[in-house]
Amino acid sequence: MSDLHSSAQPATVETSRRDFLKQTTAAALATGVASQFAIARGAFAAGDDTIKIGSIGCGGRGTGAIVQALSADKNIKLVAMGDAFQDRLENCLKGLQQSEVSAKVAVDADHRFTGFDAYKQVIDSGVDVVLLTTPPHFRPMQLAYAIEKGKHVFCEKPVAVDAPGVRSVLATCEAAKKKNLAVVSGLCWRYDHGVRAALGQVLDGTIGEVLTIQASYNTNGLWMNPRKEGWSDMEWQLRNWLYFTWLSGDFNTEQHVHSLDKVAWAMKDVPPISCTGIGGRQVRTDPAYGNVFDHFSVVYEYANGVKAFSSCRQQDKCTVDVSDHFVGTKGTCHTKSFDVSITGEKEWKYKGPRPSMYQVEHDELFASIRNGKPINNGEYMSKSTMLAIMGRMSAYTGQTITWDQAFNSKEDLTPPKYDWIDLPVPPVAMPGKTLFV
Repeated sequence: MSDLHSSAQPATVETSRRDFLKQTTAAALATGVASQFAIARGAFAAGDDTIKIGSIGCGGRGTGAIVQALSADKNIKLVAMGDAFQDRLENCLKGLQQSEVSAKVAVDADHRFTGFDAYKQVIDSGVDVVLLTTPPHFRPMQLAYAIEKGKHVFCEKPVAVDAPGVRSVLATCEAAKKKNLAVVSGLCWRYDHGVRAALGQVLDGTIGEVLTIQASYNTNGLWMNPRKEGWSDMEWQLRNWLYFTWLSGDFNTEQHVHSLDKVAWAMKDVPPISCTGIGGRQVRTDPAYGNVFDHFSVVYEYANGVKAFSSCRQQDKCTVDVSDHFVGTKGTCHTKSFDVSITGEKEWKYKGPRPSMYQVEHDELFASIRNGKPINNGEYMSKSTMLAIMGRMSAYTGQTITWDQAFNSKEDLTPPKYDWIDLPVPPVAMPGKTLFV
């Protein structure tokens, strides 16, 4: 596709996400011998021991993921980049060329791709590993194409914004297992040494039987790019993707998924039977903030009687609380950033090393590729994403939603087409009026 800022009009991409997902998921599952596409130990696309990386998404998280990936292995290079916008790609590349990993950056001009189909061009450019850090809406289709083409993947969280997307990702990750391909999730707390130790204690029974969980992600607002003259609706929304449900899934999905993933972890990744949520748009009411809420509170109920009380807020000048508390019959496990401890019958506090969890996830990804035992986080990253989407569904509609209802939902947030088009913003959800689909 043509660069957005060139004089030529971009070509229209007529294929919808739902059609693309059907095609690519079926192709991935129908592939024959898995080893045909798997990268054998020490045999990479370059014909030597070099791992070639392609990055799709060049924003802040994308830039960070590139640096971490290039720091994870001695013989590795970034050889392709893609983004919807030329300016973001060039700014990211310039920063990388001036960074501590500059010697591993080898992105020729003909390996810099822009537009909606840039992800295909990156994946088809001869890379071994793909970093997916685009807005969450695009991850199901991009992951499906990467696995179809035999690439290992680092996939940021969340992995989808609606149930059809989650179902697609689950199918894709099953295909990845058959092809012996790695899929590592950006749910980074699963790679934090302290939280791993703490949740290990919970699962080992140190706090006894889990009775209830409190998970909070109450924080301040995030960035916003004021609309500029000449931006189409699509460009404005993409450059402010946090604030549009079709792109981010709302922040209960995009941000709070970190906390909900720890809830799921403590519950052995067994889904709840239902949830009941409330939420709204109380402070962040300017149309510049799209159609997302600024606060949620959701109660998840499990078959064994456990209730998880979940809350999140993005409002400035309010108390910040990002913490989780797992209450059991013998004690309570607390995780609050780097303060990880247990109080109760058996006091415990994590005092071990705490390397960057963002780095650890890449270290373990590339080590697993080198060892021929690729990691696949597909199941839990999909279920935790669905847990977050389920909470949004309940808060948006004002209804109690069961897991089965949520997982089988037909709500598809795909826009009419991917092009620089007029794209009206749907109204903000109104509990009691917005219908479950």
